[in-house]
Amino acid sequence: MTWFAQAASISRRPLCVSLHRVILAMLVALLALLVDPKPGSAKEPQGVRGAFLDFTQDPFFNDEKQSVRFTQDGLLVLQDGKIRDFGRHEDLKKKYGDLEIISYPEKLIIPGLIDCHVHYPQTRVVAVFGNQLLEWLTATVFPEELKFENPDYARKVASFFLDDMLHRGTTTVLSFTTTFPESVDIFFEEASKRNMRVIAGLTGIDREGFAPDAYRDTAESFYRDSKTLYQKWHGHGRNLYAVTPRFAFGCSDEMLRRAGGLYKELPGVYVNTHLSENISEVAGVKTRFPDAANYLDVYDRAGLVGPRCVFGHAIHLSESEFKRMSDSGAAIAFCPSSNMFLGSGLFKIGEAKSRRTPVRLGVGTDVGGGDNFGMLAVLKDAYKVGMLQDYRLSAFKLLYLATRGSAEALYLGDKLGTFDPGKEADFAVLDLVATPELASRNRDPQINSLDQLAFKTFGLLTLAGDRGVVATYVAGKKLYERAR
Repeated sequence: MTWFAQAASISRRPLCVSLHRVILAMLVALLALLVDPKPGSAKEPQGVRGAFLDFTQDPFFNDEKQSVRFTQDGLLVLQDGKIRDFGRHEDLKKKYGDLEIISYPEKLIIPGLIDCHVHYPQTRVVAVFGNQLLEWLTATVFPEELKFENPDYARKVASFFLDDMLHRGTTTVLSFTTTFPESVDIFFEEASKRNMRVIAGLTGIDREGFAPDAYRDTAESFYRDSKTLYQKWHGHGRNLYAVTPRFAFGCSDEMLRRAGGLYKELPGVYVNTHLSENISEVAGVKTRFPDAANYLDVYDRAGLVGPRCVFGHAIHLSESEFKRMSDSGAAIAFCPSSNMFLGSGLFKIGEAKSRRTPVRLGVGTDVGGGDNFGMLAVLKDAYKVGMLQDYRLSAFKLLYLATRGSAEALYLGDKLGTFDPGKEADFAVLDLVATPELASRNRDPQINSLDQLAFKTFGLLTLAGDRGVVATYVAGKKLYERAR
């Protein structure tokens, strides 16, 4: 009960007693704020000391080594969930002489990993054998997502999912939900408990035959409920809202039109959907929308291509589609693990990162199409996709994609992705000798050059997986620490 509510409840008591109680309630409320500040806050600045790696620019378009900022012995100063200061420990130690410092010797600290495409309701059907996209949706996904009409079930899965992300160094996610509004509320509620930055929205699908009748919504209910959820959650804490038609193949013309209307009407809203994931899907879209120039044009005609529009997969794009994505400021979520696991194809990394058609590019796990929850493992798969196309992704380019690159893809580069002062203090601590194999490979604890750093971090990505995550911080607060 707030102190003013307490005051109202005792208004009929003698004045001196009431005044005494009011003052006491005010003191208790003030003490509670001092003892238990909001998540991620600190009364005094705190410090984290260690080796830090982030990026000052895009290594795909600039000299790679000059794009890397490696601080061998750095100090990150945190206050109120944000980065107050950052630099070499030697340069900052006098300025912050009394600072409480947590040290991570012989570890590597990076900005929090960002998952640009994931389905939290598919957590319990990850790594299911045997089907490509459309058959997999029918046999596995929709039966599971129907269970999210039950709020208790949705909450258990959301809680597990978010904790598991933190265990793997992921601090920000763009996630699909289901057609049930409660599944959206619950996801945002659980993220708010952890003070994580998340983007999500009601998932829309209304075409008959593309999902069970009990799962489908309508264009009207999708529009109405999306607007209500946006007003409730967008900008509330660290939550952001995404208009989320599942994919054009499963949406009526009216649902796509309504989705485009929401994107135009709601300030700062995102769009989250799928594009050109599977060859059968692409063929179906061509038949379903014969007047459209291509798959992307279906969304474009509905007003769903532009800034903060994020398209998952985008494997089978034409040159004209890449150009339209580049010109519009839309983004692609590259999902290498899922693309290979479901047999969908190889994303054209070179086209997306070409100077001719540069596209904002992030990375996603796409669980449950992907077979793991961790971004470090996904980056290893991204390297393999590149090698199959004779396109070599270095450790630095891979880590850029999962940090600053994904932040830029989500138009959050002013808030996330680097250690610049003023940004939100989300970061992960990595262990370059996390396994016996890594300990043998990376046996020298010193890093005396960027070449050594590249060698060791590439080994981490290919050998450690999620065992390489020592700790994860969200808004300056440690929410995960690896068991000793």
